Amino acid sequence: MNETSAGGLVVDPEREHAVLIGRLDRQGRLLWSLPKGHIEDGETTEQTAVREVKEETGITAHVLHPLGTIDYWFVAERRRVHKTVHHFVLEAGGGELSDEDVEVTEVAWVPLPELESRLAYADERKLVRKAREMFEGATE
Repeated sequence: MNETSAGGLVVDPEREHAVLIGRLDRQGRLLWSLPKGHIEDGETTEQTAVREVKEETGITAHVLHPLGTIDYWFVAERRRVHKTVHHFVLEAGGGELSDEDVEVTEVAWVPLPELESRLAYADERKLVRKAREMFEGATE
């Protein structure tokens, strides 16, 4: 079975902070990750990223550019699932942090230098490193 999602790294206009979401795992640990979710019929990956960011964080954002794609396998309901997640760099334009989404336990603005130590997944840490390198290259 294949699943496709989209989301990304949402930064403030100054590129100093990014929004992370926290979800509880089966052991009750809070795992921090980038916001993302399933693509709905008729949506582009960019539209999904914008919608999911709003739904999961309360922040209105727009896509700046693609960041990368992560794919992995997992088992759900005794089925093997191949998941592909398209990530973008998005810039926050408004809204207030909100964890009202039932899938999200916490949301937080995190300073960019702290992202890698907070993120639970190595693939997302790699994307954050790539984004920080892009930001640094843009300011030189």
